[in-house]
Amino acid sequence: MKLTGVLLAATAMAFAATAGQAQEKTLKVGALVTLSGAGAAWGQGMLNAAKLAAEDVNKDGGLKVGGDSYKVEVIAYDDAYKANEAVTAANRLVYDDKVKYIIGTVGSAPILAIQPITDKNKVITMTLGFTPKAISPDHPYTFRPNPTTAEVAVPQITWLVKNLNIKTVGALFPNDETGESIAHDLGKAYGDAGAQMATEFFERNRVDFVPLLTRLLAQGVDAIELDGNSPVTAGQIVQQARDLGFTGQIIRTGGPATPDIVKVAGKQATEGMYVHSAFNPNDKAEADYEARYVKTFDQSMNGFSPFFYDGTKMLFKAMQDAGTVTDTDQVKTALENIRDFKGVTGTVNWTGKDVYGIAHQLDAPFYIAKVHDGEEEVVAKCTTKGCE
Repeated sequence: MKLTGVLLAATAMAFAATAGQAQEKTLKVGALVTLSGAGAAWGQGMLNAAKLAAEDVNKDGGLKVGGDSYKVEVIAYDDAYKANEAVTAANRLVYDDKVKYIIGTVGSAPILAIQPITDKNKVITMTLGFTPKAISPDHPYTFRPNPTTAEVAVPQITWLVKNLNIKTVGALFPNDETGESIAHDLGKAYGDAGAQMATEFFERNRVDFVPLLTRLLAQGVDAIELDGNSPVTAGQIVQQARDLGFTGQIIRTGGPATPDIVKVAGKQATEGMYVHSAFNPNDKAEADYEARYVKTFDQSMNGFSPFFYDGTKMLFKAMQDAGTVTDTDQVKTALENIRDFKGVTGTVNWTGKDVYGIAHQLDAPFYIAKVHDGEEEVVAKCTTKGCE
């Protein structure tokens, strides 16, 4: 009897151990981002945000969903900011890696290219792509956790035109979906604010902007707009404009990229530049995130990173609220229903129903900053209603 009892106890312990092991599961999250070329700073910031969000839940024993714990594994692919590369990576993530969640893409053309794949397979994506076509009722599984030019242009440009007395601004845009969309939004915003915008378009891999800048400067522009360009490209434009003798105002109304622009163009060329800033260094939560980012990855933080950290955390919360990681319809609904999420970027909500037909656009505060000695100094706090 004693031996039988021992055997029964051992069997029970073995069964319990096996059951415990069964609860140890893995949740794969894809990061389909730009890690090479001019847009790499954005993509690296997004990837690192997902890694930090995964680190948060993994260190506490995994993401707790529906009675199970999941170790989050981030699987990254580089799309090189190209639509065809993004499609190849999306196919690998969806069909080979079996992911149901993707952080990415960076670019507008890549997100539009992969949506036939992600929509068909009900894969939830968190894109940076600025095109208004990215989020719509036709793409119910795509969310955008960062503000775009459409959200920030009007309040920022109204403030800048008034306070800097801008009459004519010159702008260079890549000749693709992103550039065309941003050029449209900026042109309207500058016009409504009482300024004119002269434009030039170029192929995204271009590095010599002297001919284009020469044409713009000949029109007597008193400011140059950098929005729509990758950090490296924007830095090249600033450097070459200054080399041509341009002493007017440099503006970037969208796309956090100041450290990279300064790195390319130098502190002297960027002194006094006015930029959109998604990041307020005076806010403790944001400052703490930046400090953690720099310590962890030993590199400067791109301003989009906090948005994708919050977006990934919201995605994790949606899985917990839905009680599933496999049923993305339930997770999507739970994500849509998150209200007043307190993240490192502030208290955020989903908006965009009136503009995009679906509330999958994150609404968060943003700032106008002036660059001094290579660093941003916040000069105005903004919402979609205005800056002050």
